[in-house]
Amino acid sequence: MKMMKIALAGAMAIGLSFPAFAQQKLLIGSTSASSSHYGYFVAVAKLINDNVADIEASVVETGATMDNLRRIERKQIDLGLVTTNVAQHAVAGTNKFEGHAMDLGLLWVYTGAPQNVIVRDDAGVENLAGLADVRFNPGIKGSATESTTEAVFNALGLSADYVRGSTTDVVDMIKDNRVAGYVKSGAGEKLDSSTIDIATFTPIRVLGLTDDQKATLIEKMPDVSVVDVPAGAADGVPAYTTWSFGVGVGAGPDLSEETAYQIVKAAMEDKEVQGAAMASVKGVDLAKLTLQYATIPLHPGAAKWFREQGIEIPARLDPAKQ
Repeated sequence: MKMMKIALAGAMAIGLSFPAFAQQKLLIGSTSASSSHYGYFVAVAKLINDNVADIEASVVETGATMDNLRRIERKQIDLGLVTTNVAQHAVAGTNKFEGHAMDLGLLWVYTGAPQNVIVRDDAGVENLAGLADVRFNPGIKGSATESTTEAVFNALGLSADYVRGSTTDVVDMIKDNRVAGYVKSGAGEKLDSSTIDIATFTPIRVLGLTDDQKATLIEKMPDVSVVDVPAGAADGVPAYTTWSFGVGVGAGPDLSEETAYQIVKAAMEDKEVQGAAMASVKGVDLAKLTLQYATIPLHPGAAKWFREQGIEIPARLDPAKQ
């Protein structure tokens, strides 16, 4: 009996000295907690925790894309929110990443941000070239929309009499006919709420790209996507083509292929959690959206999932062909 007690005590001691296998902790960089995108990443963390074995994911509030990229590089987070235009700069070593390219892979894109060129219908502007010398707001002061609009206009040889200001100020100026129009990110394939507000009492027109302008942007600006927006972005708005960037999830090489694969699989197969967290994600084909907006190669784990589904990966997005 005494020997049995000694053996049991020894077994307990061994058990206490070898605890159960600890879960791998993953940190997800998001954005400000006040943003709807933060809520989306809370939903992503839940998906990971519920569907990926031996992983414990947590969301970190950050300063969005640039901050997340720096944190990924410093190995302070494992994956995080990135916009496809800035991600392309990071991988190519251009703009703020001049001479310091990053090793970054795209997991998926969850929403697009078409850049809609909106003008008052009575402004008499029928196309982008017609904005020359017209008072026009290129986007909220200091925003990605503003800087991207100016880059697009430069690439296309376009010009306008730029008027700067906040969304509230510019919307009022358009309503009062002090400014002809502005560029505003859409809510998926719909016009955003500020544009709908203008259109309530002021007939508007959406200016799209011509075929030649589309070809020029594809050639000169790999950091943006050129997208076709179907009819119905708002009542009476016909189909048009514009430039855009996507918002997605990026990760560095330290995220293993298998872990990335399991995370992407959970996100792609989800039909409820992400859509409940962000309305623009509800019912969206994330695989299709990813291939539409991606500007950098997929993470090897994401590419594995796409291949398993029989989805062809364009050469420019295939990590095996880089």
